[in-house]
Amino acid sequence: MKTPGMIDLELIGPVNFYLGMGIEIITALILGGLVGIDRERKMKSAGIKTNILICLGATLYTAISFINIPDNSMADPNRIAAQIVTGIGFLGAGAIIQSRGHVIGLTTAATIWVVAAIGMTIGSGYPVVAILFTLTILVVLKLLNPIYNLIIQDKDNKTYHVEILSHGRVKQQVKQMLLTEVNDINELSEEVINIDSDERILSAFVTLHPTRMKFLGQELKSILKVEKVNFYVSDYDNSEDS
Repeated sequence: MKTPGMIDLELIGPVNFYLGMGIEIITALILGGLVGIDRERKMKSAGIKTNILICLGATLYTAISFINIPDNSMADPNRIAAQIVTGIGFLGAGAIIQSRGHVIGLTTAATIWVVAAIGMTIGSGYPVVAILFTLTILVVLKLLNPIYNLIIQDKDNKTYHVEILSHGRVKQQVKQMLLTEVNDINELSEEVINIDSDERILSAFVTLHPTRMKFLGQELKSILKVEKVNFYVSDYDNSEDS
């Protein structure tokens, strides 16, 4: 059933059919890419290519499900969409990592899920709704942490000394991840402690709420080549391991 605002590819003619499909593909490419850029900048496992492919795939599967079913058919086009949701569930599960009692990757898994929803919305013929949905997702991904930090009073924040043990260079990745949580990083340094194994220790001071610091410790641990993350309040000798 067609509703107002929906692009009906079957009624716009053979030539315009391909134009309409082209618009949907380009829309999926752009919207999936926008979400992917945000995840890539935060060094998440599902980056630009992954999010674009998920959005394109969901768009095409959904569009094909409507195109191949005649108007007088009793078949339900939504059955293909239901399989998309199931398949995306497996991808999302693969993005979640459990290590030492900590669960990492829930936001990435949720992002994969909603990017598929964007593609399904485009493939169903509602690109404008998909654009609004994407903008909402980007607001959540980009602004939620700053808003959270504003709500929490500064008096609750503490200055932490963060030490990261790695096998290889990870300074740039660590810096980018720290900047997703804090505005300033004090004294970020790197020291090679074993030349043969390229073992290094990175050290930095950040000011953050304890809850966010624990989350940041888990995120830092997920960086490739990082072996261990220690952080403790710089004014005290109270060490916490992540």
